[in-house]
Amino acid sequence: MDYHMVFILIPLFISLLCLQATATGNLTSDTQALLKFAASIPHGRKLNWSLTTPVCFSWVGVTCTPDGTRVKSLRLPGIGLFGQIPADTLGNLDALEILSLRSNRLTVDLPSDVPSIPSLHSLYLQHNKLSGIVPSSLSFNLTFLDLSYNSFLGEIPFTIQNLTQLTALYLQNNSLSGSIPDFHLPKLKHLNLSYNNLSGPIPESLQNFPVEAFLGNPFLCGSPLAQCIAVPPSPPISPAPVLPIKPKRSFWKRLSTGIIITIAAGGSSILILLVIILLIWISKRRRRERSSGAPKGKGRTGGRIDKPEEYSSSAQEAEKNKLVFFEGCSYNFDLEDLLRASAEVLGKGSYGTTYKAVLEDGVTVVVKRLKEVVVGKREFEQQMEIIGRVAQHPNVVPLRSYYYSKDEKLLVFDYVPSGNFSSLLHGGRDAGRTPLDWDTRVKIVHGVARGIAHIHAQGGGKFIHGNIKASNILLTKESGSCVSEYGLAPLMSSAATPSRVVGYRAPEVIEHRKSTQKSDVYSFGVFLLELLTGKAPLQSPGRDDVVDLPRWVQSVVREEWTAEVFDVELMRYPNIEEDMVQMLQVAMQCVARTPDERPKMEDVVRMIEDVRCSNSANRQSSEEKVEG
Repeated sequence: MDYHMVFILIPLFISLLCLQATATGNLTSDTQALLKFAASIPHGRKLNWSLTTPVCFSWVGVTCTPDGTRVKSLRLPGIGLFGQIPADTLGNLDALEILSLRSNRLTVDLPSDVPSIPSLHSLYLQHNKLSGIVPSSLSFNLTFLDLSYNSFLGEIPFTIQNLTQLTALYLQNNSLSGSIPDFHLPKLKHLNLSYNNLSGPIPESLQNFPVEAFLGNPFLCGSPLAQCIAVPPSPPISPAPVLPIKPKRSFWKRLSTGIIITIAAGGSSILILLVIILLIWISKRRRRERSSGAPKGKGRTGGRIDKPEEYSSSAQEAEKNKLVFFEGCSYNFDLEDLLRASAEVLGKGSYGTTYKAVLEDGVTVVVKRLKEVVVGKREFEQQMEIIGRVAQHPNVVPLRSYYYSKDEKLLVFDYVPSGNFSSLLHGGRDAGRTPLDWDTRVKIVHGVARGIAHIHAQGGGKFIHGNIKASNILLTKESGSCVSEYGLAPLMSSAATPSRVVGYRAPEVIEHRKSTQKSDVYSFGVFLLELLTGKAPLQSPGRDDVVDLPRWVQSVVREEWTAEVFDVELMRYPNIEEDMVQMLQVAMQCVARTPDERPKMEDVVRMIEDVRCSNSANRQSSEEKVEG
């Protein structure tokens, strides 16, 4: 071999060794930073991060660069991270481009070394409980910054104007104050600063964004909001001409002393007379109360639950009509028996208060006391007859009887002891409860779909439910389900439309306040998304829920992060990914913005059955192959 060639190859070989050592060292430092982060912050979902497994191929949420030398992205949404992001951990991932820690319970300040990672271009920290000020030190490469639904204080940092690559900025639902800086960001296409405490005029460079980007800031003004009111300068104060003032005698000085004494004595007499009349009236009222016996609203004794006054007072004074029972009902009690029963409030819903009533013979029923009924007795009775016929289905809660008077409208249903789906899905997630498995969820949603399809087939195919939501889905034995509170919308005033269920309502219902079968399909689609994601349709205080569930799911799917949509509790079950994706597609058809694009409920039932049958067979065959 030529000695000249040897002298050339040796330095090259040494350089390659140095480069390999440097790459290994970088990946090693990234690994150490991730392990330090996982060890320093509590998390509900167990991470499979370990030195015994390869970082780039098996660690949950970790993606590396194509050459496998650095950590490129970290996505840990909704895994139960709790507390403060530890400093000197994630900030050491200096090749990190994407960081998603959204929908956790992160608190306190955001460490400055995280948003300032030089290579970072997408930061997703929405739906946490972060506080303090928005960091002013931000990566110049940021294209997407989402800090919404946190508790950030102070002003929007002016240094955001340096993020010339930024295309999306979401800071809504925080507690930011002060004026909005004039960013002049050439690539900014998405902006939301709504529901903060911002004030002053909207900068001209941001006035092309829609009004929704600035709502909820009462002291903001300027396009697209109301125009700012200019305060005119105060006119110069000129000295007023001095006019001679004629001295006037006081009114009381012009009166004689005798007249003044007479007026005072008369006023005193009138005051004393008024006091005497008031004392007599109070005395008579107290005597009437003592003669009438015990005060109203006092519950029964003997250990029973006190019966709310609002449930019984009007009915006792109403005309003595009897309860109207439907054919096939085995109950044997009258209105007086119902009013004597011990009552417990189950909840205050869209159309009135619901009670659990235990009669003296031990029979338990559910009584719904309607409010804001606007139809007369004849229309009410006709609707009750339809509802009574609809109830002949295993997935519909049967209406057993009703009562109508001028002052009181009561409905009596069977009592379902297993509770409702909303409580099962969202209640006690932090209390170590048993997660709701996939097969149970599919069985529940299939029963709900069958119940709604049966309701839609009644009344000549024109009957609607009108109030589909998770709390109106009751659970039966062996994880079955049935639908309640159907057919009441035509009886109620439009004012009874509840704000708390706006997340389930179709766009056309919000706009026109008229429910249809297609709006029922939309509400069912939201319920199905709730079942798949584990998230409530509307944000509740102290929870990490999503404000508009269909729009949120669409945004995530659009970014091809479909796996991040699903409830983290479902991630522990193998071989269900295809089932979940197909069920998600069913839900997305149901929540189409245009009613005509939504399927009929009978078609939805068939689609769910197809998913349930075909994929169950596929899972069974795959499991048999594994066993073989």
